[in-house]
Amino acid sequence: MSTLYDKLGGQPAIEQIVDELHKRIATDSLLNPIFAGTDMVKQRNHLVAFLSQIFEGPKQYAGRPMDKTHAGMNLQQQHFDEIAKLLSESMAVRGESPEDTQAALERVSNFKDAILNK
Repeated sequence: MSTLYDKLGGQPAIEQIVDELHKRIATDSLLNPIFAGTDMVKQRNHLVAFLSQIFEGPKQYAGRPMDKTHAGMNLQQQHFDEIAKLLSESMAVRGESPEDTQAALERVSNFKDAILNK
């Protein structure tokens, strides 16, 4: 059975999804201010590695744990929901199936409490 990482198309697909997600964040009035001052190249590389790992791809994420990364950012449910919506849209642009998109969102949701520091 294929991993979600393989079903999506591996590293090139994850990179395309993250690039599309970043384009959407850049024009999103709720999320854009959160990323002001962020090194988006570094953030992109961390996110590609993180998503690849949680989608059962290579274990290449070497960043901080999600709770440490997002500490002090005062992120709320609405922020998480908006990222999830934009991620879903980004996957749709690539033509990912609703089933694979849902599986991806479920895996990301497993980190919600850590991201929101709950």
